[in-house]
Amino acid sequence: MTPNNTAPKNFKPRRGISPITWRILAVNVVALGILVAGLLYQGQYRQNLIESEMISLRIQAEMFAAALGEGAIGGETPMAQKLISGTAKRIVIRMVESTNTRARLFHLNGQLVADSRTLSLAGRDVVIETLPPPDETPNFLGKIFNIYDRLVKQLPGNRPLAPYVELPVQNASHYSEISFAFRGNVASIVRALDKNHLMLSVAVPVQRYKQVMGALLVSMSSRSIDQALYEVRVGILKLFLISLMLTTLLSLYLAGTIARPIYLLAQAADRVRHTLNRREQLPDLKHRNDEIGDLADSLRDMTDALWDRMDAIEQFAADVSHEIKNPLASLKSAVETATRIKDPEQQRELMSIIQDDVVRLDHLITDISDASRLDAELSRAAMTSVNISRMLQTLVEVNRSPGDNPTKEPTIIMNINGAEPNTLTAFGMEGRLAQVFSNLIRNAQSFSPPDSTITLSAHRASPLGSEKKIIITISDQGPGIPPGKEHAIFERFYSERPYSEKFGTHSGLGLSISKQIIDAHGGELKAENIIAQDGTVSGARFTVTLLTG
Repeated sequence: MTPNNTAPKNFKPRRGISPITWRILAVNVVALGILVAGLLYQGQYRQNLIESEMISLRIQAEMFAAALGEGAIGGETPMAQKLISGTAKRIVIRMVESTNTRARLFHLNGQLVADSRTLSLAGRDVVIETLPPPDETPNFLGKIFNIYDRLVKQLPGNRPLAPYVELPVQNASHYSEISFAFRGNVASIVRALDKNHLMLSVAVPVQRYKQVMGALLVSMSSRSIDQALYEVRVGILKLFLISLMLTTLLSLYLAGTIARPIYLLAQAADRVRHTLNRREQLPDLKHRNDEIGDLADSLRDMTDALWDRMDAIEQFAADVSHEIKNPLASLKSAVETATRIKDPEQQRELMSIIQDDVVRLDHLITDISDASRLDAELSRAAMTSVNISRMLQTLVEVNRSPGDNPTKEPTIIMNINGAEPNTLTAFGMEGRLAQVFSNLIRNAQSFSPPDSTITLSAHRASPLGSEKKIIITISDQGPGIPPGKEHAIFERFYSERPYSEKFGTHSGLGLSISKQIIDAHGGELKAENIIAQDGTVSGARFTVTLLTG
């Protein structure tokens, strides 16, 4: 049993992030990283394409406006300059033949002068409508991308674009960027052509001798940008599918390395719970260098400890039965004999035997009750810092013989360094530690001859490791411990008493209870003989080691 504030000695807690945690984090980071990278890269890539197209469109518009300023504006004097409509229409149509753009020229009064999509044939205007290329996107990919676009539009910072509307009769007031061009500035704008495409427009002034004569609006749809973006999306989708396959395989791997071993442990634990023998064992996973291996090892140790505890309870019950039967048999014999004899002297002797057996039974029952409650009490009680020096001094005063000492009982002396009385503290339960030292003092008194000395000493051990300890010894001048019995004396109901002691005075549980208490405090209790210079045994010494508080 271990103290409440310390971990089992065979359990080594791991430092830092565990291997299993690293595996799960790796799977999540890979999947999340690919998704976030795809989102960021696609958005940035589309924005870069739009900016690049807008720059290209502006350069084209400025070149077209310069050509119009030189070829479609005429007049005898600089102050009499004006747009020549027929020439302007021909120039506008010829300029955009090799491009995928549309050009429209507006007069300062807002009237549409020329449109690259309108041809004048036989006195009539013919509108040229450029058909979009066939949509080669598979239907299921289109649905996936549409869902993706809707999700992206919900992200913070994505403002909805104004829709592009083209009326049958167009006027400069329908396009806000043209008003900037009329003032001699260049303006650009992006509008939503439909739910999947954009319309990019740039308006530049058409001028001659720095006199603005009109505005040229050059526009194009984002179909080429969307085609490039589609290729990027397909690449991201392929990468996502690969990462999904990898994360799925990793998930299956983690399920096999985590979930299945835990399931096997749970099954084995359930079988152990329902079985009545030790044939069922938990799986041995010591080969795993992770928490699952630690868990399996700890569960196996716990199961072994439970079996040991059950064996101890069974042995304790057998020992109790055996120890109680002896005084009961003596009582039965004495009572039966007392009913048959008439001699008063013999009856008094039998009554004395009965009284001794009753006292012995009382001692046995009291110590057995204390021993049976000890485990539960040690597991629930709170531990505090205990002043060992003060406790020993109190026990010495209680057990010290009076000054005249007519019975010549052993003398108890203290041997504590003068600088240490207030610093010798241990972490534990004060009442139980006092019980231990009281048992050891009474044990030493029972074995010590008259006029002998019992020595109590306490000092702080020189720490070799991280734990600081104090050592308390109780030494007597009695006959010592029988050879080979240094460990057996701590067993339950062990009794090796002096011949002068009255039979039945001790139950044989005192030293066993003392060792159990010290073990629960994470300390150590051991016994040894004191060897004189001539090689003879001159007494016994009990040593208690405790952790400092």
